Amino acid sequence: MADLQVKTRNPMPLRDAAERTADFREVALGYDDETAIAEASRCMGCKTRPCVSGCPVGVPIPEFLRLAAQGDFEGAYQKIGEASSLPAVCGRVCPQERQCEAKCMRGIKGEPVAIGAVELFVADRHMQQGGSKISLPKPNGQRVAVVGSGPAGLACAGDLAKMGYRVTVFEALHLAGGVLVYGIPEFRLPKHIVRREIDELCAMGVEIVTNAVAGSSFTVSELLSEMGFEAVFLGTGAGLPKFMDIPGENARGVFSANEYLTRVNLMRAYEQDSETPVFRAKRVAVVGGGNVAMDAARCARRLGGEEVFVVYRRSEEELPARREEVQHAKEEGIRFEFLTNPVEILTDGEQNVTGLRCVRMQLGEAGADGRRRPTAVAGSEFSLAADCVIMALGTSPNPLLGRTTEGLVARAHGEIDADGDGRPSLAGVFAGGDAVTGSATVILAMGAGKRAARAIDAYLRGLHK
Repeated sequence: MADLQVKTRNPMPLRDAAERTADFREVALGYDDETAIAEASRCMGCKTRPCVSGCPVGVPIPEFLRLAAQGDFEGAYQKIGEASSLPAVCGRVCPQERQCEAKCMRGIKGEPVAIGAVELFVADRHMQQGGSKISLPKPNGQRVAVVGSGPAGLACAGDLAKMGYRVTVFEALHLAGGVLVYGIPEFRLPKHIVRREIDELCAMGVEIVTNAVAGSSFTVSELLSEMGFEAVFLGTGAGLPKFMDIPGENARGVFSANEYLTRVNLMRAYEQDSETPVFRAKRVAVVGGGNVAMDAARCARRLGGEEVFVVYRRSEEELPARREEVQHAKEEGIRFEFLTNPVEILTDGEQNVTGLRCVRMQLGEAGADGRRRPTAVAGSEFSLAADCVIMALGTSPNPLLGRTTEGLVARAHGEIDADGDGRPSLAGVFAGGDAVTGSATVILAMGAGKRAARAIDAYLRGLHK
């Protein structure tokens, strides 16, 4: 039993804020062996395992922490791997404070165990040691296509490969990883980490085909007929950006966060000799309050933004972004304009952005979603100077797939209509992640991919009885 007096967690070591805003290297430095063992030892090994119920992919948390506390870091990694295909990714980007750590019994009279930090440590240690030889499952002779190599697709592919299926993943871009490579900045999730996790999947027999656009390069019906797959998982994500439909949104200097982050992350626009540079503005306004808004603001700061501020129409308490991302942004000099809503993007005579015209907001009664509705305060208009505006208002699925796949039902915002197991109204086709729910978190998408893998296995077993 761990020492019950250890009420505070071991903090994650971070790079100095002034230093880290000058480059895109990772902010978190990670634990050393001693700290990882000490933090893992704080786990009380609860019999009811409440932390596991908070994990969308069901990682056996007390078991991996027990192994880490004993110094068996490889054993801890293998234990995580029983449930998660992307341990090093999840250790970095999962909102543990709202999931597993939120249910940790340590948090009742102190701070919860830093589960994510220990997961990050053991995953990185596994990679530093060169990984371990992967035992390939016996092939069952059946082929499954996965469309999209984001978190949902990779989780689905990994679980199916462990069951013996021959899995081919089709990715529209030139690199696999989906939002992990185009959406999340290097300083939060280094791309070599994503590549190594994908390499582990490939070592299990998963095939990755890039530059393959669903609905254009192939159709779902072609996958099931001409291309010989027995089932298809659609994990195409949600990459279609949303805008406010206010005056000035077509001006030069206005970006969707999706485009901005793709240029920075996937195309490496932060490098001086990049072939796909991005506008390096001095005064940047980011509209939105989620993790994507924090990512865009922190990227803009690193790209030379002398004044970067986040404009959010609710209060700080309602911010959907992770607390640590907000704190890191503040440390890096990002300003926040809370209870503020843009009504117009101001421009000069040549349609270059010069600022934002905004109104102050106040919070009223809670709506159906439980959140208090913001309403404008009369006579509160004011302007903010800016030469770049980034809209981080969420995304919806690209409608191309639904329009080109007969029998596939799409919802009003483009999401694929699917049941709890990810089964759309098309035989042999399953879907999950942002393509079904709209934009959400990496770990929720992975959970959807895992559920779909189980449903695909059950479906194909039924066909081959």
